[in-house]
Amino acid sequence: MLGAELASAGVYDDLMKAVDDKDNPAVEAILQRGMDVNSVDRAGNTLLMLATQNGNAPLVRFLVQHRARVNTRNRHGDTALMLAAFKGHVDIARTLVDAGAEINREGWTPLAYAAFEGQVAVAEFLIARGAKLDAVAPNGATPLMLAARGGHIDAVRLLIGAGADVGIETDDGANALTFAQQGGHEEIAELLRGGGKVSK
Repeated sequence: MLGAELASAGVYDDLMKAVDDKDNPAVEAILQRGMDVNSVDRAGNTLLMLATQNGNAPLVRFLVQHRARVNTRNRHGDTALMLAAFKGHVDIARTLVDAGAEINREGWTPLAYAAFEGQVAVAEFLIARGAKLDAVAPNGATPLMLAARGGHIDAVRLLIGAGADVGIETDDGANALTFAQQGGHEEIAELLRGGGKVSK
């Protein structure tokens, strides 16, 4: 019995190492020997999440094709699509969305993550696939506010052009312009002042 448990632990460690090393043939071989495609690491990240974080698009496709669950959350509440948005992996984001990954969800959204990091290509893709522009995060911020605070002017331009509401305020009265000014991003502040809903 102990021998079987040790062998199983060894296979698990081999699987996690193969994912980390981007050794896709080894990952596929271990999974085909019976390991669960939805195995998680000690932080609660699924294989799909780990492959996404690594930018390993071929492995993401393999896992999705073998019925990896795309909307599982890790201990931080992140999904694979949120991680793809954060990292800017638009090809992986497309694979995940095509497989049924949630674009709009309660709490933090993939678009918020993309805006926070200034990942314009992913943000553009998510918007094209129906992401809610003004979804409010748990801290009260919209994607536009997050992009403005981070100084990501191209993301700000994208969101405004798509119709994001520049006048939405947090509970304490801050809007996207406030966030830009707090970050010292005057060019973004000027852009927001010209957005139609925020005055000087």
